[in-house]
Order: sequence, then C-alpha cells, then structure tokens
Amino acid sequence: MRPLLPRTLRGQIIALIVMALAIAQSLTLWLFVDQRALAVRSALAIEAADRAGNTTQLLEDAPQDLRAEILQAASSSLVQFSVGETPLVTDQNASAPSWIERRIRSVFARDDPRTIRVDLHSDQSRPPRVGPVPGAVPGAGAMRGMNQMRQPPNQPPASAVELNLSIALDDGNWLNVTSRFRDPPYQWVWSEVLPFAITAILLVVVLWAALSRLIGPLRKLARATDRLGRGEDVEPLDLTGPDEMQKLAASFNDMQARLDRFVRERTQMLGALGHDLRSPLTALRVRAEMVEDAETRVRMIATIDEMQEMVEATLTFSRGMSLSGPVETVSLPAFLGALTQELRETGASVTSGAIADVTLRVRTTAMRRALRNLLENAVRYGQRTTISAIAENGQAVIFIDDEGPGIPDESMVRVFDPFVRLEKSRSRDTGGVGLGLSIARTTVLAHGGKISLSNRSEQGGLRVTVELPLNEGE
Repeated sequence: MRPLLPRTLRGQIIALIVMALAIAQSLTLWLFVDQRALAVRSALAIEAADRAGNTTQLLEDAPQDLRAEILQAASSSLVQFSVGETPLVTDQNASAPSWIERRIRSVFARDDPRTIRVDLHSDQSRPPRVGPVPGAVPGAGAMRGMNQMRQPPNQPPASAVELNLSIALDDGNWLNVTSRFRDPPYQWVWSEVLPFAITAILLVVVLWAALSRLIGPLRKLARATDRLGRGEDVEPLDLTGPDEMQKLAASFNDMQARLDRFVRERTQMLGALGHDLRSPLTALRVRAEMVEDAETRVRMIATIDEMQEMVEATLTFSRGMSLSGPVETVSLPAFLGALTQELRETGASVTSGAIADVTLRVRTTAMRRALRNLLENAVRYGQRTTISAIAENGQAVIFIDDEGPGIPDESMVRVFDPFVRLEKSRSRDTGGVGLGLSIARTTVLAHGGKISLSNRSEQGGLRVTVELPLNEGE
C-alpha cells in the first residue's frame, strides 16, 4: 500500500504543514458560511420587523377603505401582510428572540400596551404558506407574493426560516405578517480560493529552501555513516547548516577519528607483538637443535614450530584487521567466479551455483582473503562445497554449503573466537590455529555486513551465510 505522506523528511514536513493550512482554511470558510447565513437571516428579520411596525401605523392612521392598498403595497415576494380577526401567532406557538419584539415596539410609543407575538422557526419540510389566515384581508400584491414563494413541484424542500408576526390593531383586528426566506446558497469564488493557493505556494517555496539547509547535511551524514560502516575511508564532514547540524557533523568527525586511532593502535600492537616474538622463537629453535636427547629435541622443535605458526597467524590476523587497500566496485558474479576458479586450480572441489548479478563496494584483497578462508574451511571439513548468492532487501546474501558433518549448535558463535578449534587433535595437517573464521568475521563486519552459521538438517552439512550491503543505487 502506497503511503499517504512522502517518504522524505522534507516532503513529510511540507505535506503536514500544507494539510494543516488547508484544514484551518476549511474551518474558516465553514465558520464564514455559518456567520454569513446568520447575518442574512438577521437582516431579513429586521427588515420584516421594521416593515411590520411601519405598516401597523399606516393601517391605524389611514381610512378603512385604503387598507387593501396599503397591504398590497407593503407585501412583497418575501413578506406578506394581511389583516384578520384572529392572530396567526398564538400564545402557544409564539417562540422567537426577544430582540425582534423590541425592534417592533421601538416604532410605537413607549407606553403602547398592544400585544405583539412573534414566531421564528426553521422549516425544511413544510411548503411556504400560500393562503391568508381565515378572515384576513390581503391585497392582490400579497397574493402574487404568496404565489411567487410557492415551491416548484418535484423539488426537494429547501432549508428555510419562517418568521410569523401578529400585531394587535387599535380596532380589535390583527395584522398578520408571514416572511419565509431560504438560507443563501454558498458559492465558491476565486477571491476565496486564490489567497489560500498563493499562501500555500509561498509556504512550500519557503519551507523547501529552509529545509534544504537541514536535509543536505543530513544526507551527507547518512552517506558518510554508510561508507564508514562498509570500512571505507571517509573525508571529514563540512560544518555547514544550522548549529545543531554542525554539532552533529563535528561529533561524527570526532567519532571517526577515535575509531581510526583505536583500530590502528590495536593493529599495530598485535603486529608488533607477533614480530617481536619471532626473534626469541628463532633463538629457542637453535638451542633446541643442540639438545642431545633425540626424543626431547623433536618434541621441543614441534612445540616451537607450533608457537611459530601461531605467531604467523597472529600477524595474518592483524593484517586482516587493518583492511588495507582501496575500496573498489566489483561485480559479484565475476568476483566469486574468479575466486572459485582459483581454488579449483589447486584441486579443491568447489562449484558455483546461481549468483545474482549485482555489484559491491569492497576492499578486494581483504574480502578475497576472508571468502577464501571460508571456502577452504568448507573444503577441508566438508570435502565438496557450493557457493551461491542472491540479492534481497538491499543486501547480497552469499551461501557457502558443504557436505561435512556440521558443527554442534552450541558452538555456532564460539567458533568465531580467535584460536578456537573444534578439531581437538591440534595437528597442523587437519587445520590451522583457529584464526580463519575470526579474520573472515572481522572483514565482513568491517564492510558493514553479517556472517552466520547453520546446519543443513535435510541435505546435511554446514551453511555459511555472508550478508554484504549492495552498492549504492541498487
């Protein structure tokens, strides 16, 4: 499933901010629509109340025979006036804000005791009132207005507000006023959408430029960390960007310097130790040759030779830890093919399986030495071995399978320790001094990879699994 947000940090921050802006703009428009409808309702209610008060005064001041003309002149498509003996609004259905009644009373004298009833309600189902109250005297204009407000057939009812007024006249009749108006429809206009679009575009441009100062150093740091994990030489990072990024880059540079110094000092110490042991061992061998007893002499020379071999293995181990040599991009099929061909020329039974066509960034000398150690161990203890490789999850996974007896599960981890041999004879004809797997693991880990062992329960034998990161871009 494709993620809703972009995968990059810059894209996610910009998307979230634009989404927040859109939500805020939508809430603002929603509130504006509600306030606009409320303002239109209030304006129409005020207009109807003022017209009702003024019409009441005209009816009371004018002769009786002019009432029909006054009602006709006062009525419109939104407001209808009629005079009747009974009020349209009774005490039971009178419900409206008090400010409407106060608005009407402001037209009359302060001490005017007349009764004013107001009913204001929303109506979404009932059609507009199309006829006068029984006993009312409407004008022709009022009747036309009522007909104009009739809802067309086969059309769903619209949301509307109905205002009904009943004002007592001085002759005992009632002036009944009906005003029904619909909520104004909202129309999207460019004047409302354009500011949001301009704001969003400016915000994206500013955020893109601002985040570039953060994302750029972060990407450089990620690449440098990945190269450092592969064992490559990394130039110190430039101290650019915000203060926090500069401190992070400086910390990375310090960490890299400390790691380099630690590895170099440890390698030099091991190399010096092995080199310095050569002279005493050579002197001991010369003295052992001078021993008269033959049996004692042979045993001493054998022990010295074993010590000499351990010293040479220690020097080899220190060279393997140093990982000298440049980092190169190699084709995995060609690299493994050349290695297996080289071993087959020495008589080793090594075959190649399916190998994924990918490239790696490795120190070729160190990696060739590590894989050769693994293959030689597989041939030594398993007679025949097969090497294959696949690519998955950004890793090249190399399998080395032999047909030997395997190793106990409890020794899977311990066998990688230096000078550990599962073969107990200690004979140089059946194995070395136990540094081959240690050198291989050190090399693989220095390239940012992993190495593990597992017994093949069905086919039999041991499987060595080496995972190495693919070249960037694959």
